[in-house]
Amino acid sequence: MSIHIYNSLTKKKETLTPLSGKTVTMYSCGVTVYDKCHIGHARSLYIFDVIRRYLAYRGYAVRFIRNITDVDDKIINKGKELKKSFDEVVRENIEAYERDLKNLGVDKADVEPRATQYIPKMIAFITALMEKGFAYEVDGDVYFSVRQFKGYGKLSGQSIDQMIEATRIEQDPKKRDPLDFALWKKTKEDEKSWPSPWGPGRPGWHIECSCMSMNELDSETIDIHAGGRDLIFPHHENEIAQSEALTGKTFAKVWIHHGLLTIDGQKMSKSLGNFITLDEIFTKYSSDVLKLFFLQSHYASPIDFSWEKMEEVKKTHDRISILMAKLEKIDRAAGGADPAWVLARQQEFTSAMDDDFNTPKALSVLHDIVGECNKLVDREAEGKQGILRAAGDMIKEISRVFSLDFVKDSRISDEEEGLLLQRIEARKRKDFRRSDELRVLLKKKGIIVEDTKDGQVWRRE
Repeated sequence: MSIHIYNSLTKKKETLTPLSGKTVTMYSCGVTVYDKCHIGHARSLYIFDVIRRYLAYRGYAVRFIRNITDVDDKIINKGKELKKSFDEVVRENIEAYERDLKNLGVDKADVEPRATQYIPKMIAFITALMEKGFAYEVDGDVYFSVRQFKGYGKLSGQSIDQMIEATRIEQDPKKRDPLDFALWKKTKEDEKSWPSPWGPGRPGWHIECSCMSMNELDSETIDIHAGGRDLIFPHHENEIAQSEALTGKTFAKVWIHHGLLTIDGQKMSKSLGNFITLDEIFTKYSSDVLKLFFLQSHYASPIDFSWEKMEEVKKTHDRISILMAKLEKIDRAAGGADPAWVLARQQEFTSAMDDDFNTPKALSVLHDIVGECNKLVDREAEGKQGILRAAGDMIKEISRVFSLDFVKDSRISDEEEGLLLQRIEARKRKDFRRSDELRVLLKKKGIIVEDTKDGQVWRRE
């Protein structure tokens, strides 16, 4: 079986065919470190980590690069707003980003280059574009001449005239054409700058990703370029133009774009008061709950966040964790399940994920296994132990691809399990005083207990 991916460039699903055998080169646009990560960033960080993990699961060697943009107008403006230095804003937010990655349970990329580490290479890149007639300098600023590149618009599927009409473009009298974009920006007073042949300044946003991806992946053509749908135009369109103008080769074979996230049907915005950081999420839920929420929607689809949806996902998470607590106690010496049963579940999972990383369908396989186990676990059946052991192993296998750890959350001592069972019995007797005492006792042990219409659920604090 082959993996098929929807390519935003060709607008169709294509069979994954890496340039070099079973090695996949993959680049994802990372964060701009001017503020803390929010849940929109989390979706991007997580879903591309899942894709990377699944490719490895299917036997590919993945070389994955995710950059950090540490020079940008937003960083300069944030420093002015907070009355902090440029370097201070960058340092604080990189530290916060690394904490968020750890708390989210997303692995670092193989390399996470910072834009400022590549400024000499960017200057060389820009110089070569000027020599080829694709860029021009005006009073210390350097622009890419969009109309010189004949393929401009092939990713977004629009003509130049359509893009001009549909997009508000900042008026800059220095530009020869409104769509031309900055490769190098002349420094304004009291701004961070670097020396260049055109005077002190800093790189434009788009040149960073082209330069870092090709250098870190050591190729003028990469297998997969990933990012959010909001980056198709102008960022990714501009990456293609400047890269292919320089090399004359295809910049990225496959473009993967994830859908955008809204909050209760609205775009996330500080002005609307619905800007949700990862810090806020993790005061209420484990990272696995947020990941399960993301997995319920296909990566390319939009997704709408609400606290009510998170509560529903948490119930699902708790049910799986409780089941895993039971499965972990099964004797490892017990016989295994019917190999055909195991193979069928593996094929269902890989079939879903091979089809453009269809996580909702793959997640349904996990739910089916959990459902089968819950029917079996509390009744007598021949060969039950072996079936449950194999099912537990399959849940762990799927969870590793999805970077979930129900076992971690399900680890409770016999004493803690006894207290949970006592509390269930106390509520059946309507002994609510004893029930509350047990809730307090469990909280001291780091276990939060909640009563729902489906019964008692719990989670690690």
